Amino acid sequence: MTVDQQNLSAFLDKVVTDLAAGYGGVMVSLGEKLGLYKAMAGAGPLTSDELAARSGCAERYVREWLNAQAAGGYVRYHPSSATYELTPEQAFVLADDTSPVYIPSAWQVPASMWFDEAKALDAFRTGSGIPWGDHNHRLYCGVAAFYRNAYRGSLVPEWLPALEGLPEKLTAGATVADVGCGHGHSTIVMAEAFPKSRFWGFDTHPDSIAAARDNARAAGVEDRVTFERAAADTYAARDYDLICFFDCLHDMGHPLSAARHAARTLGEDGRVMLVEPYANDNVEDNLTPVGRLYYSASATLCCAHAISEEGSHVLGAQAGEARLSSIFTKAGFGSFRRAAETPFNLILEARR
Repeated sequence: MTVDQQNLSAFLDKVVTDLAAGYGGVMVSLGEKLGLYKAMAGAGPLTSDELAARSGCAERYVREWLNAQAAGGYVRYHPSSATYELTPEQAFVLADDTSPVYIPSAWQVPASMWFDEAKALDAFRTGSGIPWGDHNHRLYCGVAAFYRNAYRGSLVPEWLPALEGLPEKLTAGATVADVGCGHGHSTIVMAEAFPKSRFWGFDTHPDSIAAARDNARAAGVEDRVTFERAAADTYAARDYDLICFFDCLHDMGHPLSAARHAARTLGEDGRVMLVEPYANDNVEDNLTPVGRLYYSASATLCCAHAISEEGSHVLGAQAGEARLSSIFTKAGFGSFRRAAETPFNLILEARR
């Protein structure tokens, strides 16, 4: 085997960059939990001593953390004054936990993947599945926190209006099911925006349902939101005006059964909003950083859960619009379209 030294060097540079990013994720998590980013936000250039005092941390650790952040481009270093600064753009991503692009919480997901490595190794070797509830607790917290802000930033102002006439129906008072609701953030966002509508959230994971109920109490929407433990093909029929699947259908072993149950439980003019990870239909068109992220999560989380259900499908997180459309067509839906998209999501509408 002949090795091209130039190609080898270029590939090693890429691998080391990825390795550094993995180390950097730990630094991001520390920065979030210790309040370092929040202490820097809006403060202008700071020395390591000043940041240590503002955050209540030990200076020598803070100094090393700052240098790691500067090396990764996560803070700006000013050599003339030996100070470090968090720019407004960096603060929007790293310090503002209400921002739709707030990212630190997402690092809990790969942390959970490392904790569950032994389970993944066994699954790969045996072909067995891993149910969602069998993962490390960091997975649920990381996924919920990451999607919470994305839904809060896009669901009401952008995604729902992409379904013609839906905001008006919700304003007047509609019946809504949120299937695979997790910690209930998507359900609660809609309930806050449309107080005349009634919402039900369904999930099979008991700890997530408990968290969703707590979140509803904290948000003050208990009067119009109910969370119940139920599968995607067994929840109660209520002639729903809207049934939502937020980033969950591809995890299900029986997505066709879920789609058929949705068709049976929709009201006369009801529709399904399906939000799925952004994906093209061909593998070669998904070989991007976003595709890499989703394929990696899919290998250990999404496919693993679908396999655990011994289902008819293992869609994975990069299912693509064509495969999803095929499922809803088989389930009896006459219309399926892409209503909107973001770099991370497809927003799809199905109607009977």
